[in-house]
Amino acid sequence: MSTQDDEYKTTQISTGSGSGPSDSGLASEQTSLLSGVGDGTDNTGGQVDDSTRWHGGLDLGLLLLRVVVGGTMAVHGAQKLFGVFDGPGIGGFADALGGMGYTSQTTLLSWLTALAEFGGGLLLALGLFTWIGASAVLGVMANIVFVKFDNGLSMSNGGFEYELVLGTVALALLFTGSGRVALDKNTPWRRKPMPFAILGVLIAAAASVVVIVLAR
Repeated sequence: MSTQDDEYKTTQISTGSGSGPSDSGLASEQTSLLSGVGDGTDNTGGQVDDSTRWHGGLDLGLLLLRVVVGGTMAVHGAQKLFGVFDGPGIGGFADALGGMGYTSQTTLLSWLTALAEFGGGLLLALGLFTWIGASAVLGVMANIVFVKFDNGLSMSNGGFEYELVLGTVALALLFTGSGRVALDKNTPWRRKPMPFAILGVLIAAAASVVVIVLAR
């Protein structure tokens, strides 16, 4: 009896000890499946590129901003370029610029403003060369804010609050980029917008200064 009992105990110990490697293997497999979750790495240990990752709320929010602001600017540009939507056309806008204090090259400035609004607005709405479109809108809005500055902020007194909002959104889009719901999806200025944002701000500022110095 003692011999049979000893053999039974030996068999039980052997069976129990054999389950160890299996449990260890299962744990290792689970660990490998969970690797990279929440730590910015993929399953191979490589770093995940956050610029290609879908951010639903952010990307849809940027799309709304681009479409609304870009569409609004494109309509304003079409009013000046083609005279549609009860717009003044190039000649009428040139006369309006004279009333705003611009004293030279008003026809040329009218064309430049209309093209910046129409082209920049379309680029923003489509998310195509977004930094260029945003720079164009920012430059135009900066000029209008300068012209209306003495009227104060409130629109009821002919102020610049409307242009300030549009210009600020354009400036923000320079730094955020277009988002992934855009034609710029796989471009370097969407993935790393900061260098292009700085360039866009410099271009908009330079263009505004040139217009103010030469045309007023």
